[in-house]
Amino acid sequence: MPPPTREGVVSVVVVNYRGAEDTITCLRSFADVDWPKDRLELIVVENASGDDSADRIRAALPHVRLVEAGANTGFAGGCNLGVSHATGEFVAFLNNDARPDPGWISAAVQSLRSDRRIGSVASKVLDWDGELIDYVDGSMTWFGMGYKREVERPDTGEWDEPKDVLFGTGAAMFVRTDVYREVGGFDERFFMFYEDVDLGWRLNLLGWTVRYEPRSVAYHKHHVTMKKFGSYRESYLLERNALLAMYKNYDDASLARALPAAMALAVRRSVARTGLDASMLDLQLSPGGDDVGTVEVEKMALTGPLAIDYFIEQLPSLTETRRELQARRRRSDRELLPLFRTALEPAYGMPSYLEAHRSLVEAFGIADHFTSRQRILVVTGEPLLERMAGPAIRAWEIAKSLAPEHDVRLVSTNGVKVTHPDFAVEHAAGRTLREATDWADVIIFQGFLLDQAPWLRTSGKILVADVYDPMHLEQLEQAKDLGPAGRELSVRETTRVLNDQLRRADFLLCASEKQRDFWLGQLAGQGRVNPVVYDEDASLDSLIAVVPFGIADEPPTQARHAIRGTVDGISATDKVILWGGGIYNWFDPLTLLRAVDRLRVRHPEVRLYFMGLKHPNPDVPDMRIAWETQQLSDRLGLTGTHVFFNEGWVPYAERADYLLDADLGVSTHFQHIETAFSFRTRILDYLWASLPIVATEGDTFGTLIAAHGLGRVVPAEDVEALERALEEMLYDDAAAEAARTNVREFAAGYVWSKALEPLVAFCRSPRRAADLAVELEEPQTPLRTHPSPPTSIRGDLALARQYLAEGGVGELTRRASGRIRKTIGLGSTPS
Repeated sequence: MPPPTREGVVSVVVVNYRGAEDTITCLRSFADVDWPKDRLELIVVENASGDDSADRIRAALPHVRLVEAGANTGFAGGCNLGVSHATGEFVAFLNNDARPDPGWISAAVQSLRSDRRIGSVASKVLDWDGELIDYVDGSMTWFGMGYKREVERPDTGEWDEPKDVLFGTGAAMFVRTDVYREVGGFDERFFMFYEDVDLGWRLNLLGWTVRYEPRSVAYHKHHVTMKKFGSYRESYLLERNALLAMYKNYDDASLARALPAAMALAVRRSVARTGLDASMLDLQLSPGGDDVGTVEVEKMALTGPLAIDYFIEQLPSLTETRRELQARRRRSDRELLPLFRTALEPAYGMPSYLEAHRSLVEAFGIADHFTSRQRILVVTGEPLLERMAGPAIRAWEIAKSLAPEHDVRLVSTNGVKVTHPDFAVEHAAGRTLREATDWADVIIFQGFLLDQAPWLRTSGKILVADVYDPMHLEQLEQAKDLGPAGRELSVRETTRVLNDQLRRADFLLCASEKQRDFWLGQLAGQGRVNPVVYDEDASLDSLIAVVPFGIADEPPTQARHAIRGTVDGISATDKVILWGGGIYNWFDPLTLLRAVDRLRVRHPEVRLYFMGLKHPNPDVPDMRIAWETQQLSDRLGLTGTHVFFNEGWVPYAERADYLLDADLGVSTHFQHIETAFSFRTRILDYLWASLPIVATEGDTFGTLIAAHGLGRVVPAEDVEALERALEEMLYDDAAAEAARTNVREFAAGYVWSKALEPLVAFCRSPRRAADLAVELEEPQTPLRTHPSPPTSIRGDLALARQYLAEGGVGELTRRASGRIRKTIGLGSTPS
């Protein structure tokens, strides 16, 4: 039973083996360390040196706790023994031939306290004089050998930024004491060498972060202890421990490729080091096949074979360790490969060895497998066409932003007619969708993928759910056209689909802080706001991040006039108000028409242009409000004179031609729950084109427009207020220019490269959510406050789910509504 842990205390463990003078020098250096002495515990493990080390250390350092091991347990065993006596919240390891910089502890503890996900801090380690590098990052070859690429380079300051690494060096590192004990500490089968590599690798695959902290500095004489053993012993330990680390830590796919090749390469390294010629053995065989004489072989030539022999001897215990470790895995090898840095590094330069390395890499497909690029699948239910709606645009921009660093495939389950040079754009359904999801390491999706690909619910794939569109709230309005039963079914099924995503997603994206609060509430209702997630990250940023809709990083350019002087009835000098998108039931274009009707009396040159009536996705049904808008425009005598409708949809690549022909962007809506949590993507285009904006208050952008002076906001359904705002932004040049200036400054924060930063960062080091190993109970069906629908409607739920799987909510509303009306005798939905 370990001793109680004292909060805020750091326990420093130093292992001594026949190095009392170095150990005393090391520990005396702590007099200059900037850390409270009452929160510092110094522990020396005397590893049975067989000399007077214990007495000398005890006499020189009476304030240090001395633990005598009774046998030489190696660095790993000595550290573990020291931690068993430690009472600190954090445990630090320092080689006895090293010394700490005054800020060594404080910088590391500050890093550990900054983020609960950081399980270990790797210190910057320099040579004794502080001029040359000993450690600033750890690299790993595919055959399991950890190494330090920058060793003995001058410390130029190039490596002074904190970063995540695969492992720290045992010469100077920190670990949370509870985490160290939880993961099993250093593996004593290693004795010495790579026990730090193995620990860091293990921490990473279990979901912890190892953070390199350059302000935490130590100085190291380097391998003083190893000189007592000689190069043969060192090579043997390195060879065997690389095999142990591989077997424990690689996932099944990586191990299957790497282990046979690594064992063959270990033998070739041994032979190549000594120049041993295998043909010498053939010459010693008589015609009868009996051995004749002897062959002298250098000990170094046996390091590989003996390492493999030791590995085989340890297999029973290693297999049990591997089984337990892999069952707890949080991050796949492909996720960790960027931390390897250069996995295909041969590490040795002998010609015969390099030839073998090339052959083995090719024969076992090592290069294809050990790539640090993630395989990322982006899935949308919207068609990918020249004319794309918001969800398709967002998926397109996500794929484009990730393609420079990863292998990306953008898939639509609803049709594709566009291509991109940097990533594959495909249509997938059924078997082809299964192939695409099997290929991917990370899957980023919108909408209904879990119904279309149910195998993902129980898979180990990393799923990122993009819930920027609260579509169950949209259905409260959109589904009104389906009649009471159809509306109830649509809302219920859409809510179920979203809840399925929330329960399964490893990471979620939303569009605003207000949305994030909304989704956190729904996540809490699904059991996802739980101690496991909270203890890893109390902010829950690792579960859900704000990733707003964005705008292009490049400013818009106009290839042609798409409205002015092009649309019949709109001249080059008219004042153009732009409605930048479709007309849906949650919008209020009727108040806008009435305001324009009043404004034209004083300003006959006012023109209102609607960029789209028909949604580009054919599965999205026509909405009642679009018909009502056209009817009202006709009744007021506005159509073709002051109000103009684009019957289709503006191609995504051509929208700048329309936006730059406008004087003002407008967005008006009704006040309801959809408004409160919406994120009007059309307003992003107004920002891109530096247009002043007039919008209804009550949504996220209404607040931003008012706070940042981007235009004017007005109450819902207030014709007079809307008329005044339109007039001011069109005819008050000073007010309009001030709004334009503010829009240009504000828009810089919404370019896609900035908006997508949380997702880009996640994909560089993706991981399973902390709590998904916990079996969550199915949510209980809420008590009904209204009569149950007829039995026939309940029977249609299975069909509803099928429709969702086939084409999303559009398919559901299009097909299910007609079936429901037929089943229960409803008349046609009013139009």
